[in-house]
Amino acid sequence: MTNLTATQATPDGPFTVIARDGVVLASGWTAETTELTGQIHPTLRAEALEEVASLGSITDAVSAYYDGDLSAVDTVPVHQLSGPFRNHAWEVLRQVAPGRPVTYSEYARLTGRPAAIRAAAGACAFNAAALFVPCHRVIRTDGSLGGFRWGLTVKTSLLERERTAVQAGLPTPVL
Repeated sequence: MTNLTATQATPDGPFTVIARDGVVLASGWTAETTELTGQIHPTLRAEALEEVASLGSITDAVSAYYDGDLSAVDTVPVHQLSGPFRNHAWEVLRQVAPGRPVTYSEYARLTGRPAAIRAAAGACAFNAAALFVPCHRVIRTDGSLGGFRWGLTVKTSLLERERTAVQAGLPTPVL
């Protein structure tokens, strides 16, 4: 079994995706696959990792996102494994619309477990599929950014890009 990887340039730095059969397993703003492989559930890791120039529709979706189609990444299939709460929380996170960040407590409420604020934050922290599962759209209750595996500079850039697009009236899904 082989996983494929491709890295593309973005305004926020190199963005690498590891995928299998058109499904994202891990992604983030790095050119180093070693920064991603540890985030993949052990049962989804492959013995081999093959570097390719493009992952087709996945690479195209990232390019489209950076070209202003913020919903382009929404339909890209993602496969992550964890416990029932995290799996559900990652699906819920994919429904948070661009330009409309939520707080960790709002995110916990959206999962159906309003008291599970730390568990919701944990789902963000262990999210392997950055951008496709938009953990950057979760902020602290006081409006500060909180953490982000790929750095607050990238998180700020993503949130600003999305805020600007929404203010400009570009279409974004409201889920």
